[in-house]
Amino acid sequence: MPTYNKLVRDRIPEIIEATGKTFTTRILSDEEYLIEVKKKSFEELEEFHDSETREDAIEELADLMEIVLEFAKLHNTSLDEIEAIRREKAEKRGSFDKKIFLKDVED
Repeated sequence: MPTYNKLVRDRIPEIIEATGKTFTTRILSDEEYLIEVKKKSFEELEEFHDSETREDAIEELADLMEIVLEFAKLHNTSLDEIEAIRREKAEKRGSFDKKIFLKDVED
C-alpha cells in the first residue's frame, strides 16, 4: 500500500473511492495546512520545471495558480491586491521582459 502523506485536492478521496480502493485521510489544522500548502508549492513548481511540452507546462501553471489562490486566502488577500503589488514592483524595479542575466557586480 503506497503512503503519500501529502495535501491533495478536495475531490481526490471521491476519485479514489470510485475506483473501489480504500484510503485514510484527516483534516489538517490551520497551522499544518499552511505548512502543507508551502510543501505543495514546491512540488508543483518542480513539476512545472520538469515539464517538457507546452501542454504539460500549462497544466502545471494551472496547479501553481491554485496554490497561489490558496496562499492568498491564507493571508486574507485577493489576486487583485497581489496584482496591484506586482504592478507597483514592476514599475519600480522592472519585470523580466528584457531577459537580463546579472553576471556580477564589482565592489
